Amino acid sequence: MTETLNVLIVDDEEHIRHELGEFLNDNGYQVWYAGMPSAAFDILAITPIDLVFLDIRLPEMDGLEALTRIKSGWPETEVIMISGHGEMQTVIQAMRRGASDYFSKPFTHVEVMSAIERSRRFLEINSRLKEIESSFQLVTQSLQNQMGQGMIAQSKPMKIVSEMIRKVALSDSTSVLITGESGTGKELVARAIHYLSPRKQHYFYAVNSSAITETLFESEFFGHTKGSFTGASDNKTGWFEVANKGTLFLDEIGDLPLGLQTKFLRVLEERKINRVGAHKEIDIDVRIVAATNQDLEKLTEEKKFRLDLYHRLNSFVITLPPLRERRDDIPLLLNYFADEIAKKLNKKIEYIEDDVVQALTSYHFPGNIRELRNMVERAVILSEKGKLRMNDFQLEKIGRKASAPEADTEILNLERLERNAIIRAIHRAKYNKSAAARLLNISFQSLDRRIKKHNIVFERRLT
Repeated sequence: MTETLNVLIVDDEEHIRHELGEFLNDNGYQVWYAGMPSAAFDILAITPIDLVFLDIRLPEMDGLEALTRIKSGWPETEVIMISGHGEMQTVIQAMRRGASDYFSKPFTHVEVMSAIERSRRFLEINSRLKEIESSFQLVTQSLQNQMGQGMIAQSKPMKIVSEMIRKVALSDSTSVLITGESGTGKELVARAIHYLSPRKQHYFYAVNSSAITETLFESEFFGHTKGSFTGASDNKTGWFEVANKGTLFLDEIGDLPLGLQTKFLRVLEERKINRVGAHKEIDIDVRIVAATNQDLEKLTEEKKFRLDLYHRLNSFVITLPPLRERRDDIPLLLNYFADEIAKKLNKKIEYIEDDVVQALTSYHFPGNIRELRNMVERAVILSEKGKLRMNDFQLEKIGRKASAPEADTEILNLERLERNAIIRAIHRAKYNKSAAARLLNISFQSLDRRIKKHNIVFERRLT
C-alpha cells in the first residue's frame, strides 16, 4: 500500500468540500470531489479511491443508500461518514453497513486526522490480506502445475486413474496404495488425493521408507522428549504429529524393514502414539497413502512384508500405467514440459519437429515420465531458434520404432548391465556398501534397493 491515499469527498455543501479538501491536500492526499452520489459513482468507476468522506444528507439518495452502493461495488474502499447533530442513530446504522468511522459537523482537523488514521488501519489490513491471497493463489497454481506433470492425460488408462483419484479423495479415512514403475508419478497422485480431499487445508508430509533405520524409526515417526536418550537435546515432533489431520505419504513402502512394520501397523490400528520418553498418549488422525514399485503380494509370500499390514494398506489400490502403455499422452506431456522448462530457462519453444513427436511416441521409456522430462530439459537447453529438433535429443534409438520384443530385450540388457555394475562396485569397494554407493554415484538406500531387486547375494557380509 502506498503512503499517499486517494480520497473522495462526497458532500453537497461546497464550503465543506473546499475546507476539507484543502486540508487534505496540504497533508499530501490526492483529493476528488463530488456534490452528489451519481458523480461519486462515476469517479469510483474510473479512479482507484482508497477512502471516501460521505455526508449522510445528500440529494438523489441519502448517505446510507450511497454507502450500501459503494460497499457493494467497491468493497475494498473505506468510508468515513460525515454526520450532523442528532444523527447518531443513522451513524450506527452506517457502521453496521460497513462504514469504518465518522465525525460530526462542525469538525476539527484533529477529528479528521484521527478518523483517517483509524481507517488507514483497515486499508493496511485489506492490503495485507490481498497480498496473502495473491501469494496463496501463486502457490496453488504452482502446485497445480506440478501435479499436472503426472495428470496431463487423454489416454483411457489415465482417465480411469483420474476418476479413481477423484472418488477416493472424498473418502478421507481410506488408506490408499499406489503401485507402478519408478518414474510414473506416484507422489503426484498422492498429492492430488490430498488436495482434492477434505484434508487439503492440513499438512501433506512425504517420507521415503527406504531411508528409515530401526534405530531412528520411533524418534522420526513418533517424536521424542528432551533428554529421552543421548543426543535428544530438545523436544521433537514426529511425522505422525506433523501430518495430523492431513496426509502421510510413505514412498517405497516395500522397503520398510520387517521389524518396523509391526510398530507401524500398531499405530494404524490404535490411532495413538507415544513420543519417546513421554508417558501420555497422543491421538492422531492421519490418512495414509503408500506407494511402491514392488509386488507387495509376492513380498508377503516371501515373508518379507507383513500380510496384515498389506491388507491394511490395500484398502484402495491405484495402479499407474507405464508411459509406454499411455502413448497418447506423450505429445501432451512433451508440449507441457517444453513450455514449462523453456519458461524456467527464459527460452521460447515455438515449434517441435514432427519426427521428434513420432520418435518419442514410439520409444518405450523405461524411465517413464521422469525420463521424458529429463530428455525434454536437455533438448530445450540445446535448442536454437525456438525449435526442438531430433539432434537436440541426441538419442538415435528414439528415431526408430521399437517393437515390443526389441523393447523387452533392451530392458533386459539394461537390467543385466546394472546388475553387473553393482557386483563390480561391491568387489572394488571390498564389500563395503557405503563405498560402493559412492563409486556408483548413488545413495546408500538406492544401492540397497537395487541389491534386493537383482537378488544379489554375497558370501561376505556387506557393511
